[in-house]
Amino acid sequence: MYQPCSIREVKIDPPLVLAPMAGVTDLAFRLLCKGFGAGLVCTEFVSAYGLTYGNPKTRSFLLLQEAEHPVSVQIFGAEPERMATAAKMVEDAGADLVDLNLGCTAPQIGKMGAGARLLQHPRRVAAIVEAMVRTVSIPVTVKTRLGWSEENLNVVAIARLCEGAGAAAIAVHGRTAQQRFRGRANWEAIGEVKAAVSIPVIGNGDVRTPEDARRMFQQTGCQAVMIGRGARGNPWLFSRIAHYLRTGELLPPPTPQERLALALRHGRMLKELKGEQVGLREMRKHLSWYFRGLPHAARWRERVHRARTWEELVETIENYGQLLAAGTLRPSRERRN
Repeated sequence: MYQPCSIREVKIDPPLVLAPMAGVTDLAFRLLCKGFGAGLVCTEFVSAYGLTYGNPKTRSFLLLQEAEHPVSVQIFGAEPERMATAAKMVEDAGADLVDLNLGCTAPQIGKMGAGARLLQHPRRVAAIVEAMVRTVSIPVTVKTRLGWSEENLNVVAIARLCEGAGAAAIAVHGRTAQQRFRGRANWEAIGEVKAAVSIPVIGNGDVRTPEDARRMFQQTGCQAVMIGRGARGNPWLFSRIAHYLRTGELLPPPTPQERLALALRHGRMLKELKGEQVGLREMRKHLSWYFRGLPHAARWRERVHRARTWEELVETIENYGQLLAAGTLRPSRERRN
């Protein structure tokens, strides 16, 4: 049986968090994950520079809907006062939490001295958190990695600095910046952070199944689990984890037909929110994830990518679904036997 996680006045129930992912956790995907039981959803990470300079595209990331609350907006930058100003804009937009990005390894963000680069400058991290906390009334949280490299695993020191500066919670991805997404996440280090601070700790890394989530809770003692790549094309994961934590029963994964039906629903949401051409372009990457593991998926992904209109996309997906339902398509390995 799980316990809800509270970050000050913000209750996360179930204690399952959708991780911020660039190009993935837009409004459409957040609403889907919320509908499948995510206790907290996070936006794509947002540039403090873009916000404070008034960039229209950047400010569009702050367009939130009532149905997605509680919702966190993650911002990145390296200047304390600019981050504080951006945090205030996030608060004014109606977010429940504002999160500091200490985990992104993208070169363009690193060149600014932001994201995971800040792990090499702990005093600046503390100054940024202090400035944000001083400026907003909503909880300030932090998402970090274990350190810049295996030779500099300073996550415990970073977590203590953030707590001392007023952070209300910290999410820990169990890899270093140099690892990016290679290798296995180090859950033991997440447990060390949990033992070192009194604020809630959110564990992140290699949670792809309900059993993974339970092990994360058990091995680290964390108060919530954050799910990133495991949710792509698989928002059902939140409801399956929540059910497993409540009952110990494993619900079956979605059927191919359910996956394709949700893919179409997701596409319709993107089309309505962003227009046909942008929605069509962005949906292609999501379809790669929805198709993952299905028979002859590579061939049908190619057909999806060739679709130039929404009607063509729908027809391609529906044709694929009909062939799957008829049993015409069989996994390639079955044909070889």
